[in-house]
Amino acid sequence: MTTDVQAYRDEPRTLTHVMYALHTITWFSGGIFSVIAIVINLLKSGDLPDDFYRSHWRWQARTFWFALLWFVVTAPLWFLFVVPGWIAWIVIGLWYLYRCLRGWIAFNDRRPMAV
Repeated sequence: MTTDVQAYRDEPRTLTHVMYALHTITWFSGGIFSVIAIVINLLKSGDLPDDFYRSHWRWQARTFWFALLWFVVTAPLWFLFVVPGWIAWIVIGLWYLYRCLRGWIAFNDRRPMAV
């Protein structure tokens, strides 16, 4: 009985690692990998076994949506001034990468993310 409970609890572990990987390497896909990860997040978040996984999936979702918001807000800089737009998007991208790595390391250490 205990092994069934443990297997159920760890079932989304691999998927969460894959989602962190997709978010982290999204730079190489122009953001497509993050879109794939957020779709998985939206479709499967109801199947999570506990708050530990929910904290990480929420962390990933919030990272994605805030980055998207800031990309949209700073997009006019590209039309007006190329260099400030370039700088803004690099900063947002680095923030995104930092959040993904921070979350992934915490997940690997089995620490929940702050909600």
